[in-house]
Amino acid sequence: MALLALSAITPAYADLKLCNRMSYVVEAAIGIDDKASTASRGWFRIDPAQCRVVVQGTLTADRILLHARALGVYGASPVPQNGSDRLCIAPDNFVIAAARQCRSGQTAAPFTEIKPTATDDGNLVAYLAEDSEYDDEQAKLAGIQRLLVIAGYDAAPIDGVDGPKTQAALAAFLKSRGLAADVVQAPNLFDAMIKAVEAPSSTGLTWCNDTPHKIMAAVGSDDGKAVTSRGWYRIDPGKCLHPDVSGQPKQLYSFAEAVNADNRAVKIKDKPLSWGGGVMLCTRDSKFEINDQHDCAARGFNRTGFTSVDLSSGGKTLRFTLP
Repeated sequence: MALLALSAITPAYADLKLCNRMSYVVEAAIGIDDKASTASRGWFRIDPAQCRVVVQGTLTADRILLHARALGVYGASPVPQNGSDRLCIAPDNFVIAAARQCRSGQTAAPFTEIKPTATDDGNLVAYLAEDSEYDDEQAKLAGIQRLLVIAGYDAAPIDGVDGPKTQAALAAFLKSRGLAADVVQAPNLFDAMIKAVEAPSSTGLTWCNDTPHKIMAAVGSDDGKAVTSRGWYRIDPGKCLHPDVSGQPKQLYSFAEAVNADNRAVKIKDKPLSWGGGVMLCTRDSKFEINDQHDCAARGFNRTGFTSVDLSSGGKTLRFTLP
């Protein structure tokens, strides 16, 4: 993920906008570094090809910082940021006045300094972009393609280029979910697509969280040559999610655990609340994609028990419930 900033910033008397030219729906948090104090606030949801005002009116700051995360529906993507500042964030909407000293329920995240550019209307704007350097139209189409792939439709490659393959996948998706074709032009397009993707599906693997806790899940995929493990996917309470599994794997595996606001395992009667099995695959605490499942511990990974997923009927929904 690249955070594009085009000119130096000085104290401004205008709105600050963030514009999303990525193929992901993102949630952004900003940090305001002003002399001896640093505050953070979030989350601001921004769809592909959309802009959002994150600060209104007079803005005086020595530095402006940004952290962005993709929605949980995207799993382990996109690549983590590597900002040099670490400020406090919270799982839900937040305003933190002393953002360099995290309290309970808050965690430190990497923030990157941005230097927005002035626009013709006198406001300031900064762009969130990928290496692909999409324009607005390409970002929207790439965002549609990415959700289609997650839902199990062949809209690859995710390149922001329209064509018969993307249109056929989109038409099939809309028909299967009972959505009208004109939803593509509606302002709530990504809301409608994400809601459909998060519903149980008759194809592939679906996870559904029927607990009051946030759940982090991982998937294993065996293509006959190697087993790849990938995580973590965030599944909020009451939501469902499809892990992005490409191709036609011979076997899938699943592991999930409930975590609290500090991302620590939820325990019931001193046992972690988790859903797994006896197939041991490599994982790690942060986001990962691991192609070799041998000698996990020797390579610095965790050895985690996954359960096999039966897809003989075409689809499988795993519902995570309290014991």
